Amino acid sequence: MGSATRQATVVSQTALKGLGTKVTLATAEQLFAAGRSLATSTHLQSTLSDPAIAPAEKAKLVAQLFGKKLSAQAATLLDSVVAQRWSREKDLLAGIENLAVRAAAISGGTKASIEGEIFSFARAVSSDPDLELALGSALSDPTSKAALVVKLLNKKASAQTVVIISELVQQPRGRRIGSLLAQAAAIVADQAGSTVANVTSAQVLSDKAVKGLGASLTKQYGRDIYVNAAVDASLIGGVRVQIGADVIDGTVASRLNTLKLELVG
Repeated sequence: MGSATRQATVVSQTALKGLGTKVTLATAEQLFAAGRSLATSTHLQSTLSDPAIAPAEKAKLVAQLFGKKLSAQAATLLDSVVAQRWSREKDLLAGIENLAVRAAAISGGTKASIEGEIFSFARAVSSDPDLELALGSALSDPTSKAALVVKLLNKKASAQTVVIISELVQQPRGRRIGSLLAQAAAIVADQAGSTVANVTSAQVLSDKAVKGLGASLTKQYGRDIYVNAAVDASLIGGVRVQIGADVIDGTVASRLNTLKLELVG
């Protein structure tokens, strides 16, 4: 991520924070829809990300494009996004998506476990090749993908989770379905003030072990840690933890691989 995009992201998120409780799930849906619309036109993306064009002119164009399709809240956020300088044109769409996911998370309140529901769905998708193909193929109809997500998650997940996933599968922007969902969950966690720790073990960890690991990592990083636990039998034993760029690999498979390298060396 370029420095301009980092700064633009901070500014747009500040605008979101400024709206407080006025942000609703409809706000998120409108932002997602705007992003999909802009994704169909490279000319519009170029125009709205052009730093030489005044923010007021861009806001006028946004109003002409979407008019009454946007609530006051969604219009304010979209104006904030297009007013910023982005490192690359495609970062504009990423910025809109980021705000949409965060808006959905905010609308769910503090009791919603949206990141957990997203990770749970991601595990279901990764374990079913046919489902992964149906949702991840670039050849699949976007509307059909969204309908499939709604059908699968009906009464099984929060409205926020359904909206986030059904919207994202319609506009993957070149990302694989697993990566797309993991990124969304990380954004939701960040909006709640926590960080995702992807924990992989050879066997299923008990709830007590997950809770204890989360508490230990929270103490170590000084921030709430959400543990996303997954199983990989090839690890043989031990645990692998990844938090952002940090990787703690205490698996047996890793130790054996290190030993092999030492013997070869």
